[in-house]
Amino acid sequence: MTFNAVTFTVFLVLFVLVTGLGFVASRWRRAQDLNHLDEWALGGRGFGGFVTWFLLGGDLYSAYTLIAVPAAIFSLGAFGFYAVPNAVVLYALGFVFLPRLVRLAHEKGYVTLTDFINDRFKSRTLGLAITITGLLATLPYLALQLIGLEVVFAAMGVKAGPQATWVVGHLPLFIAFGVMAAYTYSSGIRAPALIAFVKDILIYLVVIVAVIVIPIKLGGFGAIFSHAGQAIAAKTHSTDPQGATIGVNASVYATLALGSGMAFFLYPHSITGVFSARGARTVRRNMAVLPIYTVLLGFVALLGMMALAAGIKPLDGNPQFAVPQLLATMFPSWFVGVAFAAIAMSALVPAAIMAIGAGNLVSRNIIQQFSRTAPNARRETRISKIVSVLVKLGALVFVLTLDSQFALNFQLLGGIWILQTLPAVLLGLFVVRFSDSRAVLAGWAVGIVYGTVAAYNVSSSNAHHFGGSTAAPFFLSSPMYIAISALILNLLVTLVWALAARQLRAMRGHGSAPAIEGAGARSENRSAATFSASNTQKESSIS
Repeated sequence: MTFNAVTFTVFLVLFVLVTGLGFVASRWRRAQDLNHLDEWALGGRGFGGFVTWFLLGGDLYSAYTLIAVPAAIFSLGAFGFYAVPNAVVLYALGFVFLPRLVRLAHEKGYVTLTDFINDRFKSRTLGLAITITGLLATLPYLALQLIGLEVVFAAMGVKAGPQATWVVGHLPLFIAFGVMAAYTYSSGIRAPALIAFVKDILIYLVVIVAVIVIPIKLGGFGAIFSHAGQAIAAKTHSTDPQGATIGVNASVYATLALGSGMAFFLYPHSITGVFSARGARTVRRNMAVLPIYTVLLGFVALLGMMALAAGIKPLDGNPQFAVPQLLATMFPSWFVGVAFAAIAMSALVPAAIMAIGAGNLVSRNIIQQFSRTAPNARRETRISKIVSVLVKLGALVFVLTLDSQFALNFQLLGGIWILQTLPAVLLGLFVVRFSDSRAVLAGWAVGIVYGTVAAYNVSSSNAHHFGGSTAAPFFLSSPMYIAISALILNLLVTLVWALAARQLRAMRGHGSAPAIEGAGARSENRSAATFSASNTQKESSIS
C-alpha cells in the first residue's frame, strides 16, 4: 500500500498522545510507591468498576482480535464467527470463579495464579508447572500483538525500500516497542489502564461508523451477504489450495468456542487485570456488563464479510490486511489514520499487561520462590520490571525471526496448554477437601503431552488446516478442538489418580482424608466469608 501523509500524521499525533498518557499514568490514582508489586503491577488493587471495565475490555479485544477475527471470516466464512460465542462463554465462566478468586487474592496477597495454586496445594512442583505453562502461553500471544502493529505499519505504507537494511526496515516496530517498554517500566499497569480509555472510545467510534457507512456504499447488508457468499463459494471450489476454504462441522465450531472461552481468564495477563480490581463485587459486575463488548466483536467480525463483498485483494495474499485495506478504500485519509491508531493502541494495551503478568510470574514464582534469600518487595518489583522488558524483547525477536503463521500456530498451541491449568484452579476453589497435588500434576502432564502431540500431528499432516488445533480424538469419532479433548483426558487422569490414591490410603488404614484438612478448609471458608462481607461493605461506602 502507498504512503499517505495525512493518514500517517493523524496516526502519529494520536500515538504521541497515548505515549504521553503512558508516562503520566505513574502519577494517576495516587500511587503510593511504584517500587512495590501491588502498586506497580496491580494498581494498588484499587480499580473500581469503571476503570476495570475499560482495562479488561482493552485486555480482551486486542489488535490481533480486530485484525484476526475479520481475517478468519474473510478466509473461512461464517466459521470465523466462533469468536462471538467464545466471548459469551468466557464471561459466564468468569462470573462463576473470578469473584471468589479475587476475594482470596485480596485476603492473602496473591499477585499471580501460581500464588493461589501454591497456597492451595502446597506443591512447588505443581506451582512451577502452572508458571511455565503461563509463560509459554503468553510469549506467542504477545508476539501476535506486535504482528498486529506490523500489519498497521505496512498498511500505512511505512516501510523501507528494497535496498534498506534489516534494522531500517523494522524501525517503526522498534520505536513502538521501545516506547511501550519505557512507559510500562515507569508506570506499570496504570499505563495500559489509562490508555485503554482512549483506545476503547476510538475503537467504538471506528467500528460504529464502519458498520453504518460501508453497508451504505456497498448497497446494504443484503448485498453484502450475497456477494460475500459468492466469494466464499468461489473459494470453496477453488483448485488453488492457498485460496480454498476448509470444511468444518458443528462439533469443531462449538468446542473451539467453548475451549477458547474457558481458557481466556487463565492467562497471566487476564489474571493481572482481574486482580487489579477493587474487589469481588467489582469483578462480578464487570462480568455482567462486559458482554456489551461482544456486540462490538460481532460488528468487527462483519468487517470480514464487507471486505469479501468489496472485493478486497489483501496485500501479499495475507488476509490480515483485509480490514486495513477495506478501511483505506472506504474512508478519507484522516479517518483511516484514526482507525489505524485505534488498532495500534489495541496492541499496546494488552501487550503491556502481558509483559507485566509474565514479569510477575518470573519474579514471584520462580526467582523469589526458589531463591535462598528472604523476599524483598523492592527487589521483587525491580525483577518484574526488568523481566517485563525482556519478555517484550523476546516477543520482538520471535516476530522478526519466525514466520507469522508459525507465531499463530504457537499461540493456538498456547491456548491448548493454558486450558490444562483449569482443573487445578476449579478444584482448588470449589472442591475444598481435594488436596492431591500429584493427581492434578499428572492430569496436567497428560493433557499437555496429548494436546501437543495431537496439534503437531494435525498441522504436519495438513498445512492448511485451521491452525492445526482441531482433530478427532482417539476416544471419539467427531473432530473437536484439541484443547477440549486434552482437558477431558486431564480431568479423567486427575480424578482416577485421586480416587486410587484415596483408596490406597484407606487400605493402609490412614482414612480417606485427614480430619484436620476439613477443619482447616472450614476455617478458610469462614475467613473468606468474613472478608467478602467486609469488602462488600467497603465497596458500598466508596460507591
